[in-house]
Amino acid sequence: MNFLLSAVLVLGAIALIASVILYVCSKKFAVEEDPRLAIVNEALPGANCGGCGFPGCSGMADALVKGADAGSLEGLNCPVGGPDVMAKVADLLGMAIANTEPKVAVVRCNGTCELRPRTAQYDGLRTCTAMNATGAGETGCGYGCLGCGDCVAACQFDAIHMNAETGLPEVDEEKCTSCGACVKACPRHIIELRKRGPKSRRVYVRCVNKDKGAAAMKACKAACIGCGKCAKECKFEAITIDANLSYIDPEKCRLCRKCEAVCPTNAIIAVNFPPKKEKPAETATEKKALVEKAEVKPQQPTPQAPQTETKSIDPETKIQGKEEQV
Repeated sequence: MNFLLSAVLVLGAIALIASVILYVCSKKFAVEEDPRLAIVNEALPGANCGGCGFPGCSGMADALVKGADAGSLEGLNCPVGGPDVMAKVADLLGMAIANTEPKVAVVRCNGTCELRPRTAQYDGLRTCTAMNATGAGETGCGYGCLGCGDCVAACQFDAIHMNAETGLPEVDEEKCTSCGACVKACPRHIIELRKRGPKSRRVYVRCVNKDKGAAAMKACKAACIGCGKCAKECKFEAITIDANLSYIDPEKCRLCRKCEAVCPTNAIIAVNFPPKKEKPAETATEKKALVEKAEVKPQQPTPQAPQTETKSIDPETKIQGKEEQV
């Protein structure tokens, strides 16, 4: 009996000492959490997509609170929540945020099955990452879409799907949150986040092929050949040519669409614009012929009043006539 009592007393004493030690340590090494973290984290959408550049919404909340303490929220943006969520967070933190223009993912490849025929058959793990590691894939273009759908699998919002006819991914603008998951998933970097633009209108080069013109055209009929016609046509210096590839700066582009008209391979695409007005049936040659015909057409004389013909009479003849009458 004494043995059991002794064991209970010893264990109770150990538990008491341990609890005291834990209590002291918890007070001494306690880390106080800012109550704003929970409030901001609750205001965020909770998608944990990483589109903001932080590991989940909790990381974004921590960055927002620290930014508020530093006096600026510049560079911090939740692409899923958009301006509404950021405005709410700014109000909670007593800060002001700059209006950030919404973006959308665009696929910079127009190499459909018709324009970019297959030159090989891939037999292996059906992912873009695996196929890209083996080489050019199933076509002659080493820059274009591989068509395995890694971007589709990465999207948490069901905003991108593969088109069975073209073999290319298509983005649903209404569902896209510009989180950037598809951009990170593409091993060839053909997906880009661009400004939605006014009325969701955008002009961009739908190609990333950096080969020279002949090689690019051999691999894909819709490839950019770096001819520079678009850059010469642009009056706003929005187009640059680098490594045989044109790029349109969305910050400088004024959506005039003149570059689209001069592109010989139709590599420049304009999205969500109204259809162009149809030109008259007369071609430029016919118009020129009509102008030339009008210039050489003989002019008709202007009508003049009738003139009376006057005859000159010799004076000698007039005198002889009078003598005959006598």
